[in-house]
Amino acid sequence: MRLKCTIQYDGSNYAGYQIQPNAKTIQEEIESVLTRMHKGKMIRIHSSGRTDRGVHAIGQVFHFDTDLSFPTANWLKALNAQLPDDIQVIEVIEVEADFHARIDAKMKEYRYFVEQGDVPNIFKRHLVHFERDLLDMKKMEEACQWFMGTHDFTSFSSARSTVKGTKVRTLFDVRVERQANQFVFVLKGDGFLYNMVRIIVGVILDAGKGKVNEADVKEMFAAKNREFVGATLPPEGLFLWEVFYDENIKK
Repeated sequence: MRLKCTIQYDGSNYAGYQIQPNAKTIQEEIESVLTRMHKGKMIRIHSSGRTDRGVHAIGQVFHFDTDLSFPTANWLKALNAQLPDDIQVIEVIEVEADFHARIDAKMKEYRYFVEQGDVPNIFKRHLVHFERDLLDMKKMEEACQWFMGTHDFTSFSSARSTVKGTKVRTLFDVRVERQANQFVFVLKGDGFLYNMVRIIVGVILDAGKGKVNEADVKEMFAAKNREFVGATLPPEGLFLWEVFYDENIKK
């Protein structure tokens, strides 16, 4: 049978989600547990997408096939009993045999957390990006609208991106919410390029500091060149929040 798992993890101590040689990754930890459960038989998991070093997840999704047969509630308990404390499975459900965590994903939501103040909170250093500069909420709200809709996001993706084909993506929702001295940037789209969220939020922060305006961003889009856009924000503060699917799940 095929199982769909939703997981959350703190990416601080990992080289990223995807397996890499000589590096500790989220995928490796999960596959090691599943392989032990299958008495040494290698089990490969397939995720909705990868996350980079230091990036976190609240709602990452993966699927895998198994010939073991026991209730999904038991899968949840067994996996969490063996996974490290910074990786936890929050849901396991059976899906159709043709379900694919990446191919069937219709939309993803990312959130990026920024804290503004004079002195960083050391207890949040792995979970938020800290800004000393004052941020204009109204200007950032306006800047969010510049990224809504369908665009070629070449300028807003890493020059090291390995994506083949179009870099056109559609963002359905881009907004910023304020909670005291913390700003939460929410981005929902049909797909995201390498470093795309961190680059876009960096531009919105620059707008909040009065460093860029709408005309500048239009030029960035038109250039289709990463060199026309500012620095990529650090991974701390970035969360893969949720992955959305059609109703193709067995109830």
